[in-house]
Amino acid sequence: MSTPTMMVPIEHLLQIGIGESTNIHYQLTPDELVQQTVSLGQGELNSTGALVIKTGEFTGRSPQDKFIVKDAITANTVHWNNFNIPIEEMYFDQLRKKLTNYLSNKEEIWVRDCYACAHPEYRINIRVINENPWSNLFAYNMFLRPNEEELMQEEDAGNDDGFKVDWHIIQAPSFFADPAIDGTRQGNFAIVSFTEKTIIIGGTGYTGEMKKGIFTILNYILPQDKNVLSMHCSANVGTQGDTAIFFGLSGTGKTTLSADPMRKLIGDDEHGWTNDSVFNFEGGCYAKVIDLSEEKEPEIFHAIRPGAIVENTTFIDGTNEIDFKSKKITENTRVSYPLNFISNALEPSIGKTPKNIFFLTADASGVMPPISKLTPAQAMYQFISGYTAKVAGTETGVTEPKSTFSACFGAPFLPLHPGKYAEMLGQKMREHDVKVWLINTGWSGGCYGVGSRIKLQYTRAMITAALNGELENVEYDEQQVFGYAMPKSCPGVPSEILNPRNTWEDKAAYDAKATNLGQQFVANFEKYAAGVTQEVLSAAPKV
Repeated sequence: MSTPTMMVPIEHLLQIGIGESTNIHYQLTPDELVQQTVSLGQGELNSTGALVIKTGEFTGRSPQDKFIVKDAITANTVHWNNFNIPIEEMYFDQLRKKLTNYLSNKEEIWVRDCYACAHPEYRINIRVINENPWSNLFAYNMFLRPNEEELMQEEDAGNDDGFKVDWHIIQAPSFFADPAIDGTRQGNFAIVSFTEKTIIIGGTGYTGEMKKGIFTILNYILPQDKNVLSMHCSANVGTQGDTAIFFGLSGTGKTTLSADPMRKLIGDDEHGWTNDSVFNFEGGCYAKVIDLSEEKEPEIFHAIRPGAIVENTTFIDGTNEIDFKSKKITENTRVSYPLNFISNALEPSIGKTPKNIFFLTADASGVMPPISKLTPAQAMYQFISGYTAKVAGTETGVTEPKSTFSACFGAPFLPLHPGKYAEMLGQKMREHDVKVWLINTGWSGGCYGVGSRIKLQYTRAMITAALNGELENVEYDEQQVFGYAMPKSCPGVPSEILNPRNTWEDKAAYDAKATNLGQQFVANFEKYAAGVTQEVLSAAPKV
């Protein structure tokens, strides 16, 4: 089955090892994919018509099971570490062959052509091959969608300008590696080969592995080959064309805070920064829905409709209404939907160079100010440090917030040395005179378990004030350990919460916690110290 006017790319699939006897569903519509998922018993509809599925054992990424093939291309360019784990070419080759043989013996598979990068100059065409229909729907939602004319061009063998496949994703949740002979840690795996331009995924149904696989390759290709800074950030644009970008790990508020009804959304997670623009890598959003409410996040709430995929949620007893408060399966409950499900999405999703950058941190220690203005040196230090808390459920085994440092707010997805991305960011900040703000979306009044999470309405008000220039002429205090400039007043925000020390009953306990956190920053930064300027080193916490 496929869209009638388009031919299934049989010859191409045969070339990569997919058998001709398999029933290939090519480029199906969202409605068709939803119907197939439900008829196969792999999902059900909620009260608004969205597809609700369960991803199985894995409800988050498994970083220790993600590998990059170490070969002639990557051996001396990839920054090998706990996130960029090498695997030999022979293991990739034999696993890919096993995986394609497995799919060839399935009664049916799903194939989709799509692409990444909204800016046409940097576009990468992707062919996604899936074992089940809901994974293919995820690819439809999250990647950019070529029009029928672009797809039809591929069928004209004499047309060199048609749709050409640059990269493959081959994904089968029910296929498992044998660690004893396949070079993996366990049965699940996600492996990137830059030589073969292929990502193979098996043993896990967590759809985010596909999305982050493509993000990883863009983080390798764009900075080196195109002089484009790839960023783990969300971005939006104001009525005057002013772009703002929001850096932060999952759970810090990138999606929520960029979904501002007064601004156009460029994208919620992955972007590139060229000499004169910021563009989205994706065609959709992948938002957390734990504790989602219409009041707090109306755009995301109303995006849960036909065509959206909701992952790992449960229903309120006796109904098909999603219980957004439930953590029965995981705290990392999510919804995937096309970008145009957001009423104020910018199309095409390309904005101008940013005027403001926000670093988001969910500080579990309760030390960081709700908002502070950073000097260029502080901004570089904070960017390289990438401090936040790992939020429960985002990764396997994380059950409560835990302080962590993730270089450039995205270390698990950065194949190059963090210094490369930091150098590019610093250069662009100086060239374009960008204002940089640190936003704490975490705890106030004490650490996790004692204090409380900073209210979303206050965070929104602080960001709005920064964007509108309302913090230009207010007085500032200096945070004693980190030296950040904290505004003494901000429209719509109680002044007493702007200095976090004021929110702690025990001021000595705050001072001790701040010193301890500063020491953690200094210890973490030691591995980067040799690669940065004295100006950046001077921005270290005073401990």
